[in-house]
Amino acid sequence: MPSTARSSTTFKAVIPFNRQLSIPDNLELVTKAIKSGRSAGDGPYTAKCEELLSSLLNVPRVLMTTSCTHALEMAGLLLDLRPGDEVIVPSFTFVSTANAFALRGVKVVFCDVRKDTLNLDETHLSELITPATKAVVPVHYAGVGCEMDAINELAAQHGVTMIEDNAHGLFGRYQGKNLGTFGALATQSFHETKNFSCGEGGALLINDESLVERAEIIREKGTNRSRFFRGQVDKYTWVDIGSSYVMSDILAALLYGQLLERDRVQARRRAIWERYYRELRDWAGANDVRLPYIPEHCEQAYHMFYLVMPDLPTRTRFIEHMLSNGVAAVFHYLPLHLSEYGRRWGAKVGDCPVTEDLSDRLVRLPLFYNLAEEERDKIVAAAHDFDF
Repeated sequence: MPSTARSSTTFKAVIPFNRQLSIPDNLELVTKAIKSGRSAGDGPYTAKCEELLSSLLNVPRVLMTTSCTHALEMAGLLLDLRPGDEVIVPSFTFVSTANAFALRGVKVVFCDVRKDTLNLDETHLSELITPATKAVVPVHYAGVGCEMDAINELAAQHGVTMIEDNAHGLFGRYQGKNLGTFGALATQSFHETKNFSCGEGGALLINDESLVERAEIIREKGTNRSRFFRGQVDKYTWVDIGSSYVMSDILAALLYGQLLERDRVQARRRAIWERYYRELRDWAGANDVRLPYIPEHCEQAYHMFYLVMPDLPTRTRFIEHMLSNGVAAVFHYLPLHLSEYGRRWGAKVGDCPVTEDLSDRLVRLPLFYNLAEEERDKIVAAAHDFDF
């Protein structure tokens, strides 16, 4: 999911917050896709991405989509959500996590996040679940797994469907199991800010096989086109609601080349993350700055490195300081429950105190595959030079 952060300064940073992932020879696959004449969706590279992700994650069916947002919208359609239903989401997330369900006319119920991982706080779920609750949507913030055992247990106890928003967490694990494989449905993002990117793209992971056939129909504009191409019907027609959620095969080709290099990409991101942690740990401890927390039972996806500053004024000065030193450090989500649209469900200041506090203090450092060694030196040095 893309960031909502935008700096008001006009300073052009030497080191951007993000650069599109670029791997040698990746564009050759794009050229092949264009020359094949199959530039629309569900071509050979779409199939390759789906098969590879399904195999790597041990998911029964993966459907590539135009975005993670659209994958979330498909989840809402698959569950037949409608006015009167409720869906629980964390307040500290991108707007798509909530908007996909608001589109169905449901009431969005905002849950606070944990102080340690910034993930949905599972201890609040019992008080938020009502007879109208149809789904809970945990977001694996920064690619660190939510407490899935507890969330699963509560969801099962109340007959609530779990949908994982795994936009940050591809190849992360909780208790040794892949993120995105706990809920009946899960979504992935391949936006330009993600570890693997085709500019705009996503995927719907379907762990409940009873949902596969209808998901294919919804994704193909409400038609049974997928069954037609498998030879299961002699023509296809309009059979259900749906929309155009299919990823272009050109974008799939760009993504597939990156997924083939997943070990190299993840190793580079891990090295950058670990260097930040190693070289900023003492500095952070001496200045009341918090570094990311990774529980022992979680294997993170190395998607993001953030700092939690002592207060909002310090964060503001830190961002300005980094920009003046040629580094784009940015904040992240604003509390959804206090947004102009979020307030329509009756939320107010104080409903999600951890979210409200951490949103004011969190700042992210550049972390992308092509971040050069000298750029890493500059980022760390600039942070150490900040005057608290």
